[in-house]
Amino acid sequence: LLCASSPAAAQDPPPRIGPFVFDLHATIPRFPKDDPALAQSRGLQVADLPGAGLGLHGGVHFYPFSWKVVTFGVGVDATAARASRASRQLGENFFSTATTATLLHAAPQLSLNFGDGDGWSYLSGGMGPSVWALVPDGLERTDADIERLQTINYGGGGRWFIKPHLAFSLDVRFYAIYPGSPSAVTGRPGSPRTTLLFIGAGISLK
Repeated sequence: LLCASSPAAAQDPPPRIGPFVFDLHATIPRFPKDDPALAQSRGLQVADLPGAGLGLHGGVHFYPFSWKVVTFGVGVDATAARASRASRQLGENFFSTATTATLLHAAPQLSLNFGDGDGWSYLSGGMGPSVWALVPDGLERTDADIERLQTINYGGGGRWFIKPHLAFSLDVRFYAIYPGSPSAVTGRPGSPRTTLLFIGAGISLK
């Protein structure tokens, strides 16, 4: 340990976190596929609900100051995701329609970051609106599919810089979506409070 510490003391200190980072991730969203209340809010069968899909997640973050081992970050991020349930066959009857789920969400972010400019982990969260649509092919969106729902996102991840300005990054994030409003037109109940899991991987630039 003593031999290893002597050369290290002469090295330059590691770079600080930030000051700016841009993230771009491909994501795998997990939409509910067995929620009767969600299906009822859209006039669907439980079997129509999509499961996993694909999406994109991006964000810009600024790191204004540090305190002891924690660097504080502020920023904004946005998410777009889509999943579709393929056509299904029941007995001798074939249903050629499919149901597509989409989610759009954007929110300011606060983060706690641990490490240095060569690589760091983080915990972050924010609150902003989401638009969550569940639409069978060939049908128009209902009021429930265009309503802006307040959503809390929270999660964490890490960035590992393979070059001075380029990193590989991972992000695991939960989206807690507030309940939707009942529809006076269709008489359907509002969508239930739902939490979605998104797992993402991609690059970060600083």
